[in-house]
Amino acid sequence: YTYSGPDGLRNRVARLVERDGTARQDRILLENIPGAWIHDGGRLKFGPDGKLYVTTGDAANPPIAQELRSLGGKILRLNPDGSIPPDNPFSGSPVWTLGHRNPQGLAWHPVTGQLFATEHGTSVHDEVNIIQSGKNYGWPTVIGPARDPRFVDPILTFTPNIAPSGAAFAGRR
Repeated sequence: YTYSGPDGLRNRVARLVERDGTARQDRILLENIPGAWIHDGGRLKFGPDGKLYVTTGDAANPPIAQELRSLGGKILRLNPDGSIPPDNPFSGSPVWTLGHRNPQGLAWHPVTGQLFATEHGTSVHDEVNIIQSGKNYGWPTVIGPARDPRFVDPILTFTPNIAPSGAAFAGRR
């Protein structure tokens, strides 16, 4: 959820528990994620590996998407208790991938288990990306396909924008 902190809007991932028909905050799993009135990300999904994946937007501050120390403009990966998995690509960091503008949807391919994400572009190039651990998706250095080995190109872009807010696979396995 989003809250007002000393440095402005921030985001927090909290675990809730149900007690006597009421949801109560059990514990904070991760906090101090940059927040804003736009590009706030916020999709939470458990993957087939049992890990919690969290999308975060650049919080209207594009350069933070390229800063490894910032949690903005990233896809994060946590254990269900909020600890950092030892096999994350950046030691001691929840960052799974970086260089995102505003990732919204997450879905795992039902056969391959590969993670896909949808992402809001600017006025062009909303994206569908195949997510690979430790990779950089280019924002704000590039918009859309870069054809640059430093970045992963989207597998699909939409111009004009469609603002994809979710992702799912349909059909049989």
